[in-house]
Amino acid sequence: MQRMGMMIGLNAGKVAEYKRLHAAVWPEILELISSCNIRDYTIFLREPENILFGTWEYHGTDFKADMDRMAANPKNKEWWAVCMPCQVPLESRAEGEWWAMMEEVFHLD
Repeated sequence: MQRMGMMIGLNAGKVAEYKRLHAAVWPEILELISSCNIRDYTIFLREPENILFGTWEYHGTDFKADMDRMAANPKNKEWWAVCMPCQVPLESRAEGEWWAMMEEVFHLD
């Protein structure tokens, strides 16, 4: 198991919409996330800076393959089409990233 974290900005004018979307995530998306070996997934919002922080546990053996499968899923493409306009990627993100991945520097069970 690998713990992972990521950050992205949230458009100030889209905060209510983003909260509404995530209060009722589509069942197909929840099933897809689980099928891609992601567990204990949480997204936090820091206002007024409007920064999203996502964290989860990855329980698979090929993260890239699982993320490629998720990205190719037609229902997920629909989900991203409504969520991505709410988000503001960090300028410091790595090339090819939407959410900026983070390094784990401490953990306590």
